[in-house]
Amino acid sequence: MALFKAKTEIDAADQYAKVTANGELVTTDIARMWTAKGYGRQAMATAAVAAVVVRPSTTAIASLYNTSSNNFIIERAFAHELVSAAVTTASIWLCVHPKGTIVAGYADDITARGGTSGTVASGDGYFDIEDTVLDAGWFPWSENYGYVLTTTTPSVVLMANVNGRIIVPPTAGISISVVASVNTATFTCGFHWFSVPQSEFKVA
Repeated sequence: MALFKAKTEIDAADQYAKVTANGELVTTDIARMWTAKGYGRQAMATAAVAAVVVRPSTTAIASLYNTSSNNFIIERAFAHELVSAAVTTASIWLCVHPKGTIVAGYADDITARGGTSGTVASGDGYFDIEDTVLDAGWFPWSENYGYVLTTTTPSVVLMANVNGRIIVPPTAGISISVVASVNTATFTCGFHWFSVPQSEFKVA
């Protein structure tokens, strides 16, 4: 029988490699492992907010703040168009707020929450709509979507597949907005993230 170790990503510490119950060494997408451990979270606004026709600044459609001791690994940001305009192009913009941006005035009144593995998602983050936020820099994250309609019924879903390329550490936050060609289009926005203990995923 042989034991072998591997180096951790940031601390370069030696750790014994782990196997399954049957002794198999398996490599897989880490997001699948986090899902299996019950770390997956989702939250979505229940009210639609109008898109903006300029670069976002200090008002967000929705914001997520990390009130836990874990790191929030952002998997997706999304927006569902509730009221369509006749001719619209739209894209998702995100702003990452630095540590220490959580203040007492932020609310946590969005009930459309859920886990991604059949478990009840714990309340380890604030999620709210139309907060006044710190403009730490807004950037486009989704493809620009264009369409032509003759109705105002619910329409497209915009998707920004972040896939872990944004990390929200404790006391930091992230906001989402939609920039569109008209401000008569309204969107309900949300996030899918993993709440991962720092003992498993440390941010330098």
